[in-house]
Amino acid sequence: MLKYIVTGAAQGIGFEIVKSILSQGNYVIWNDVNQDQIDKAKAQLHHLGLYQFSSICADASSDEFLDSLSILVDETPGTLAGCVCNAGITTFGDFWSYTKESLDQILKINIKGTFFLAQLVAKKLRDVGNGGSILLMSSVTGHQAHPDLAAYGMTKAALNQLAKNLVIDLSPFQIRINTISPGATLTERTLSDQDYIEEWSAITPLGYPATVEDIANAALFFLSPLSKHITGQYLVIDGGWTSVGIPPK
Repeated sequence: MLKYIVTGAAQGIGFEIVKSILSQGNYVIWNDVNQDQIDKAKAQLHHLGLYQFSSICADASSDEFLDSLSILVDETPGTLAGCVCNAGITTFGDFWSYTKESLDQILKINIKGTFFLAQLVAKKLRDVGNGGSILLMSSVTGHQAHPDLAAYGMTKAALNQLAKNLVIDLSPFQIRINTISPGATLTERTLSDQDYIEEWSAITPLGYPATVEDIANAALFFLSPLSKHITGQYLVIDGGWTSVGIPPK
């Protein structure tokens, strides 16, 4: 049995990735910051007959989470094979009024949290000695300008560069690292906006936003041997949006 880690996974893209990995008969350690959402996610997984997982209620950028994760990796079934660094936050705000507090928060979670999670997982994979795959969750805003998302886009662009840099450190141990960059995607959060589907369908060349299954399928590809010679790369999943870059109104 193989074992994977997925952060920020009680709903949306992260939850779909967890379901997909579990459905293949693997073990998953996943987290979220909201215990109520964790409880709902666990109930859904159990309803589907999926039980081979452990969950942690903690901020993925905290030392407490990394300590708990390190222990669980050593104590749970399966051989560690990879990680999806999915946890992150989005903060909207124009450049002129964006606050230091908001910047500190988004840097802590999106950059520091991802960096040290990747570091921990890479050390564990190095110790196992079988190689593996680390996947970072970027965004189309790391490739294309978007109104009021300068800080967020900056953090996501940084993750693309992090993956390229870590090729140097990880390749000798057969550890691959890549990023995927989702565009408009139908999740619980985006569907709370009643205009979301119509608005993004109109400006997406393929004519509709992505589903969480679309993103999870790409994640499974990068975690699998099908991508065994791909590292330091990014994949944009946006229905062609970054080719035209039309912002929502």
